[in-house]
Amino acid sequence: MPKMDAVQLQLLKEVADLHDVPEGAYNLRANGKSVGRNTTANIDITTKTEGSGIDIHIKDGTKNESVHIPVVLSESGLKETVYNDFFVGENCDVLIVAGCGIDNCGTQDSEHDGIHRFFIGKNSRIRYVEKHYGSGDGSGKRILDPVTEVHMEEGSTMEMEMVQIKGVDSTHRSTIAELKADAKLIIRERLMTHGQQEAASVYKVTLDGDGSSADVVSRSVARDSSYQKLDLCIIGNGACSGHTECDSIIMDKGRILAVPSLEANNIDAALVHEAAIGKIAGEQLIKLMTLGLTEAEAEEQIINGFLK
Repeated sequence: MPKMDAVQLQLLKEVADLHDVPEGAYNLRANGKSVGRNTTANIDITTKTEGSGIDIHIKDGTKNESVHIPVVLSESGLKETVYNDFFVGENCDVLIVAGCGIDNCGTQDSEHDGIHRFFIGKNSRIRYVEKHYGSGDGSGKRILDPVTEVHMEEGSTMEMEMVQIKGVDSTHRSTIAELKADAKLIIRERLMTHGQQEAASVYKVTLDGDGSSADVVSRSVARDSSYQKLDLCIIGNGACSGHTECDSIIMDKGRILAVPSLEANNIDAALVHEAAIGKIAGEQLIKLMTLGLTEAEAEEQIINGFLK
C-alpha cells in the first residue's frame, strides 16, 4: 500500500472497500496528490497535460478487469476540482470504483469536486460504484459536488451505484446521460442525511435511440433537521422505455423535495415515475420491539434494510 496515514487508510476503506493495493489498474489520490498508480496491458491511466485530473483509456474487448480511482482528503481547508475522463472501447466488461472520503478535524471547509465523463463504446458493459463519506469532529464542513456525464453508444450498458450514508455536510450531485439505440442505463442511489446536512441530486437522462432504456431508483432517509432535494428527469426521443422511482423516509424535522419530470417526444416512448415519502410505519416498529429491540434499535434495523 502506498504511504498513507491511519486516517487516510480508513477513508480508503470506507469509500472503496480497500484494505490493500487493489488488483488491476488504479490511481490513488490523497490531499491533492497522486500517491499510487498502476496500469495494465488493457487499461492506461495518464495525467492530464492541462488542469488537474486523469484520462483512462480502456482497449476494445477488455473484460473482467477493474479500475480504482478513490480520493481521500484529511487536511482542513483543502479544496480541489478534478477532471477524470473515461474512454471505454467496444465489447468491454469492466468495473470502475471511484468515491471520495473527507476527514475534517479543523475549522475550515474541505471540498472535493470530481468531474467525471464517460464515453462508452458499442456493446460494452460498465459497472460504476461511487461512494461518499465524511468524518472528523471539526467545525469545518465536508463538501462534495460531483458531476457525471455519460455518453453511451449502441448496445452499451452502464450500472451506476451512488452511495452517501454518513458525514457529508453538503453535496450537489449532477448526473447527465445520453443513450443511443439499445443502450441501457441502471442507476441506484442510496442517501442518508442527518444534523443540518443538505443534499441535492439531479439526474437528466436523454433516450435518443430506439430500444434504449433507463431505470433510475433513489432511496433516501432524512434525519434530524437535514434537507434533501431529488430532481429526476427522463427525456424520450425514440421508441424507448424509462422508469424513475423516489422512495424516501422522513424523520424528526427532516425535509424532502422530490421533483419528477418525464418528457416524451416520440409516440413509442414509454415513461413511468413513482414517488413515495413517509415516516417509518408504526407497525414495523412494534413488530421489532416485540422481539426485544428498543425503539432506537428497531429504527436502525428498518433504515439499514431500507438502504441496502
